Amino acid sequence: MLNVPVTNKQVVELRPEKGTTDPMRPNFFLNEKELQEDGNLKSVNTIFLTNRECPFKCVMCDLWKHTLNRSTPAGAVPAQIRYAAEKLPDAEVIKLYNSGNFFDGKAIPRADYEEIAELIRDYDHVIIENHPKLIGPFISEFQNLLNGSLEVAMGLETIHPEVLPKLNKQITVKDFRRAVNFLITKGISVRAFILLNPPYLTDVNENIEWCLRSIDFAFDTGVSACSVIPTRDGNGIMQKLRETGDYVPPKLSSLESVVNESMKQDRGRVFCDLWDLEMFSNCDKCFLKRKDRLQKMNLSQKVLPEVVCTCSA
Repeated sequence: MLNVPVTNKQVVELRPEKGTTDPMRPNFFLNEKELQEDGNLKSVNTIFLTNRECPFKCVMCDLWKHTLNRSTPAGAVPAQIRYAAEKLPDAEVIKLYNSGNFFDGKAIPRADYEEIAELIRDYDHVIIENHPKLIGPFISEFQNLLNGSLEVAMGLETIHPEVLPKLNKQITVKDFRRAVNFLITKGISVRAFILLNPPYLTDVNENIEWCLRSIDFAFDTGVSACSVIPTRDGNGIMQKLRETGDYVPPKLSSLESVVNESMKQDRGRVFCDLWDLEMFSNCDKCFLKRKDRLQKMNLSQKVLPEVVCTCSA
């Protein structure tokens, strides 16, 4: 039986083996299109950096799989950016995602800020990800080195008063609001990660309701975009919670409902995470059409006609 709230020790003990990583190479990189805050569709280069594992052991997180067990060596992150840059096309926006916190000095050495900024000086906009509690003067230090604007993506996950404390994220909604306020006053844009079907919330309708309420809260704080992430298992503890009935995978139809409704509100950009989307569908006939619809909605931020199928995926 799992303790509630779950401890760091439980999260780590139930994990499968971590993959082999090279600190001089990024985990992955890609080029894609994304509608930006100014309303323009722009080319985005995303580099998934290899660095020290996040110190916060969130129950639902699987991003630790390609991280280091030690502090990131000085010079490693610039080397990763150079490696990816040689293979990526020109783009206006860059995302430096690192499976954790950009402003954790043990993950992204602050001594590397100047070199990182020089390597990305041709980008108009830079997006990084960070924990809401890791804010401070070092953010302005990095921001001031950039030629372009800065955006910070942070996990709100859910505002459900009983679920959020159980996720081991170690934040409150007040912490999130405080972080957003701090960043906005510095002229930094913010996007929020929102979970659909987090553990400990198992009713289909309640999951849709609380996901929408969390999106509303995020926009109330001043974020410019929300990314909706269907919660997956695969990290050890999530399988255990699925076995105990404390986690229920979301349905593709639930994700569609959330995106449809939140886009209709037109309060800001709403993106849905399409990574491994097929695991939430049970119909081969309509899946690709439904995925394509969501992809087009991500790019246009317009609600498109729903795909008609006899299934109940």
